[in-house]
Amino acid sequence: MSEVAKTIIAAKESKGMTWEEIGKAVGMSPVWTTSACMGMNSMPKESADALCEVLGLGPEISTELQKYPTKIWDQAVPTDPLIYRLYEIVGVYGETLKEVIQEKFGDGIMSAIDFSMEVDKEENPKGDRVVITMNGKFLPYKAW
Repeated sequence: MSEVAKTIIAAKESKGMTWEEIGKAVGMSPVWTTSACMGMNSMPKESADALCEVLGLGPEISTELQKYPTKIWDQAVPTDPLIYRLYEIVGVYGETLKEVIQEKFGDGIMSAIDFSMEVDKEENPKGDRVVITMNGKFLPYKAW
């Protein structure tokens, strides 16, 4: 995890805020906001400035949040196109999902099946469920 992400998470915890609250404060979805804070997306200046304002962080954090990220994770990448795309989603949003899910459910793991980037909690008599809605464009292979 980057130093910027660690600084943001420390400020979030210090303020006792949730990603939902921070997302509202910056005018973006909580999952996207978390992903940007984890270094996987760049924030528009207005959102980065708003985040720093709400968390009491300096302008240097806003500047870092606005930079175009290099999305790197340390794992072997599968070559099957379908598995690769699923792997890419986990690589890019894995830490984000961990943050949001653990904020909503506590320490633990989840089983994921699908991608859009909204995370919700569904109460269920058999045990609370993690609902991740994912939505991506289907790209069929062409014959040529």
